Amino acid sequence: MIIGVRSVAGVAVALSLWACSQTQEPAASKPPVTPEHVAVQPPPQSIGQIETAVVDFKPIQPELVLVGKVAYGEDRYSKISSPLQGRVVEVRAKLGDRVEAGATLLVIDSSDITAAYSEFVKEASEMEYSTRAQELAKELYATKALALKDLKQAENDLIKARAEFRRAKERLLSLRIPAQELEKPLAQQRITSRFEMKSPLTGTVVERAVTPGQSVGSDAGQVLFTVADLDRLQVVADVYERDLALVKVSQVGRINVEAYPGTDFASVVASIGDVVDPNTRTIKVRAWVDNREQRLKPEMFARLRLDVGDATPFLTIPKEAVVEIDGKHFVYLVDAPNHYEKREVVVSNVSSGQVRILEGLTSGQRIVIKGAVLVKGQEAK
Repeated sequence: MIIGVRSVAGVAVALSLWACSQTQEPAASKPPVTPEHVAVQPPPQSIGQIETAVVDFKPIQPELVLVGKVAYGEDRYSKISSPLQGRVVEVRAKLGDRVEAGATLLVIDSSDITAAYSEFVKEASEMEYSTRAQELAKELYATKALALKDLKQAENDLIKARAEFRRAKERLLSLRIPAQELEKPLAQQRITSRFEMKSPLTGTVVERAVTPGQSVGSDAGQVLFTVADLDRLQVVADVYERDLALVKVSQVGRINVEAYPGTDFASVVASIGDVVDPNTRTIKVRAWVDNREQRLKPEMFARLRLDVGDATPFLTIPKEAVVEIDGKHFVYLVDAPNHYEKREVVVSNVSSGQVRILEGLTSGQRIVIKGAVLVKGQEAK
């Protein structure tokens, strides 16, 4: 398919012979390498797949790229443990379920509730007795039928009884017994040994470590469920202390992950850490990112891109226009229709789809911007 390739072999041989005849003279400076020209007639199936454009300066927004990972939002996830000992009699949520705040996740049968309620009833009776005793002591003291010290004793007993009742009531409240149930008269209260463990927030069950019949304890380290709001996540990234002044709370940025190349997820810086890691010399930065489409997953590696400074014109081309050969970068400069010059260039990344030309091209030159790999493939034939 190649119409013609201009070889540089003759030039190389001539230079070699000249060098051999000059062994007594200092080595001459290396002449510039003659550009390689490639004439290509695209095959029918590639018609329309090769596009060209003129290289020009474009304003580029400088950006700071921070490496991190996707994480649950602060205060938007909860690791849920049982506050009491007992046996699981029912599990109502499974992995992946979406639950509302207040929804029951599991039911535990616990003797802790029975013991705590018995103590509550006992202390309620003690407080009622002490209240009547104090009222009677006041009446007797008013008629001088009771000594002052006995009145004081009755008052102290009432204070103690009230304190014990409050303690017993708070114990039941800590076991999630409804406060309105405890406000009813004792005869109307319906307290059982069954404890319903509820979700503290609306979200998705992302971890479950419990089965029916399992014994659970009051150890906070025994996490039974993790519920997280996956609609809004955070990216936790590291910023070097030298770049810290470039990052601000509420700064708008973009999130990129390997799962969706070329896709930007809008983000906003939520917080900047107050402590420098002594080993990496970095500070943690958290940025909110909307995830209502559920494409981002916690623990994904991510890059947080923040615009810094003013836009500056740079000579840029699409990254697709550059081909790499033996560790070097090349573009194809258009000489004539279907005739290209392979030109080595020095580039640096400026965005996910653009590179900056540092050496090798000037403004106004036309290059292949799409289909460079096709030109390279024809060159090799």
